[in-house]
Amino acid sequence: MSEAAAPEPVDALRRIAFLLERSRAETRRVEAYRKAAAIILPLGEEEVRRRVTTGTLQELAGIGPSTAAVIEQAVAGRIPDKLAELEADAAGPLVEGGEEMRALLRGDLHTHSDWSDGGSPIEEMVATAMELGHDYLALTDHSRGLRVANGLSADRLRRQLTVVDAINTHLDHDFRLLKAIEVDILDDGELDQERDLLAALDLRVASVHSKLQMEPAAMTRRMIAAVQDPLTSILGHCTGRRLMPRQGDRGARSGGRMRPPSRFDARAVFEACVESGTAVEINSRPERQDPPGELLELAIELGCLFAISTDAHAPGQLDFLDLGCERAVRYGVSPERVVNTWAVDDLVAWAASKEVPEHLRAS
Repeated sequence: MSEAAAPEPVDALRRIAFLLERSRAETRRVEAYRKAAAIILPLGEEEVRRRVTTGTLQELAGIGPSTAAVIEQAVAGRIPDKLAELEADAAGPLVEGGEEMRALLRGDLHTHSDWSDGGSPIEEMVATAMELGHDYLALTDHSRGLRVANGLSADRLRRQLTVVDAINTHLDHDFRLLKAIEVDILDDGELDQERDLLAALDLRVASVHSKLQMEPAAMTRRMIAAVQDPLTSILGHCTGRRLMPRQGDRGARSGGRMRPPSRFDARAVFEACVESGTAVEINSRPERQDPPGELLELAIELGCLFAISTDAHAPGQLDFLDLGCERAVRYGVSPERVVNTWAVDDLVAWAASKEVPEHLRAS
């Protein structure tokens, strides 16, 4: 890096947090840098420089030695040491392979904010998505029944939709924040939210989060009922498995255990997805890698649509798309079957009708 590339202090702090998140660092480490950026942002450049000159940065609650060093070095026109270290060690591709698919993706269809169990405000998720070159981002906070994840009641979801509208009015027309949800699939296959409210959304990811070890026949009926629901756009992390401890999320300490996959008739579920036009999520989180390889091959064979999404709970995790794209390419997913390679108007039209727009259908 050249001296000319030295970032502003807020940008340096945000970039450090991003790089720590994409490498699955502990939440407390990340939050220190994001909090510091939020503290100095309203102060203005002149006040930050004054505090650096007078040595009073750490008098601000939330600014410690590590974050103060980043600010001081950035103010001095230097690349902060911490940033240089992370750029060298953690800024490269997360995996080799899948680059062509990644270049085709226009957005991410499964993300969480601090309205449920994510760690950052909606605005921070949007800013990072735009920096990554996305055309759109679906905000899919959890639904009301998932209390452990601070799921949204109907009233809270309505309030969130007004926030989404407000954000979109201030965005460039080249980017759109989609009104969406990760809605729980209840024991009987019903969706965990008021239907008129679900119908008002652009997109709905339906996922199982409870009774994951339900008896296979009952789980199959549950999942088929959900994917056949005209309001279900995408079947999220279909097996619910966890291959490694969950890291880098708020609340990960209590939810970090590994977990076996749910058992169900995958052929019957994926055939129902094809029949109903529901997409199967390729979940990019490193601890999920869902569906497993053999189920992904089956979904491809049966002709499913797919959504490659991150299930991001923090801005840096939006880069997990690299991992999902590598798996998709390795198993032979065709880009035209991936709904988030489509332009936003085509995507929203499909989510409303569950029919692929005619100009996107394979000849």
